[in-house]
Amino acid sequence: MKSMSKRKYPIIIVAAGGLLSITMGTTTSNAAPGMVRSLTDFDVNETKLFKDNSITLGGWANAGITYNAASPDNNFNGPVTFGDRSGEFQLNQLNLFLQRAVAAEGDAWDVGGRFDVMFGTDSIFTQAYGVPAFDVNTGQPLNRGNWDLNLLGSNDNRFYDLALPQAYLESYVPVGTGLNLKVGHFYTPIGYETVPAPDNFFYTHAYTMQYGEPFTHTGVMANYAVDDNWSVMGGAVTGSATGGWDGNFNKQLGNWAGLAGATWTSDDKETSVNVSGTYGGTSEHHSDAWAIYSVVLKHNVTEKAHLMVQHDHGFANNVLINTPVDAEWYGINTHFYYDVHDKVTVGIRGEWFRDQNGFRVCSPGRVSAATDPSGNSYAIGGQPNNCTSNFGNGASYYAVTAGLTWKPATWLRIRPNVRYDWVDGTTPTGQYRPFGNAKQDQFLFSTDMTIDF
Repeated sequence: MKSMSKRKYPIIIVAAGGLLSITMGTTTSNAAPGMVRSLTDFDVNETKLFKDNSITLGGWANAGITYNAASPDNNFNGPVTFGDRSGEFQLNQLNLFLQRAVAAEGDAWDVGGRFDVMFGTDSIFTQAYGVPAFDVNTGQPLNRGNWDLNLLGSNDNRFYDLALPQAYLESYVPVGTGLNLKVGHFYTPIGYETVPAPDNFFYTHAYTMQYGEPFTHTGVMANYAVDDNWSVMGGAVTGSATGGWDGNFNKQLGNWAGLAGATWTSDDKETSVNVSGTYGGTSEHHSDAWAIYSVVLKHNVTEKAHLMVQHDHGFANNVLINTPVDAEWYGINTHFYYDVHDKVTVGIRGEWFRDQNGFRVCSPGRVSAATDPSGNSYAIGGQPNNCTSNFGNGASYYAVTAGLTWKPATWLRIRPNVRYDWVDGTTPTGQYRPFGNAKQDQFLFSTDMTIDF
């Protein structure tokens, strides 16, 4: 890993240390007790101020390391993001949140909200980068906005930064069975995998999640439970030049897209189907459609065996890929988990993802995400973006991942994984080879751990 500048390295230490010091004595709202709570008797959430106001301060730290059998010269694991560096320890997520959760039922109004700040190598993939460096319809440079981009001066730091992935107000409205409203910046409800490390089984992510779906939205979202079997979701999102994906608070606010979905759950709660998606104009200047739909089926085969099947299909019309084309991407991935006992679960994931026009997948993904309007990427030291993309040519990506989650303590998760990727695609000069050292496939061996505070 290239040395960080002397000016920015202390900032990173201060940022990490600050988050850790703030999280001391806290515990997450959905797990715990956290590490510090287990080792001490102090919990800030049990103080009078926090209890009287139903406020929770929590967080987690996630870190891991990956070995790439190809030993790539540039240390990038091809198009695989998040754990994207080979042979280098990565502090992926040091996340702190402050939350006042609202009531889930009842006959009285309730108001709350949540704010998250994340430090680490995953921050770049979590930032509101829905305004890309270049307009996807014309190729002209864009002003990307500054909600949470480059908060640590990332032009001098290749891998570590801050993100503000959630900042929203929330309200429970006692109408019918109860209406939940969010206003602000929040994680997408689309798809199965998500950004927060504690909410995923595997350390690495499926191509569907990495390249086929939004990570966050800025706008308004409502959730309503129709009855015990059906719930619906809808809203409007903005701040993006990619159809409402990963929008921010200060650019492209004239561009709005729709967000909608519905979930059916069986009477015995063993099976559910969710259909969700977005649809809207690409940007303030182009009304060409940008859309996606995602179908997620979950089923408990037995008390210990769990299955998930997902299909996504995305569209971006009239985007500039050498010439204007209507781009598509789609795929299927499936997860199967088995609870060996209460502390160990094993799992396997298989995926096929088709980037029909070479529009979505870039290798390495970090290089593309870190590109500025001049065409240079700070992920490679401010040099011109050399992302190996099958731009304008279709390619199919395949991946199989196997691993386990071990929980030796309530506040600790350890996830060893093995992953095999391969690609089927061609370029005008021959076979497409996006993996390390110009290979068509790769083996990754990774281990990470997550500590809840």
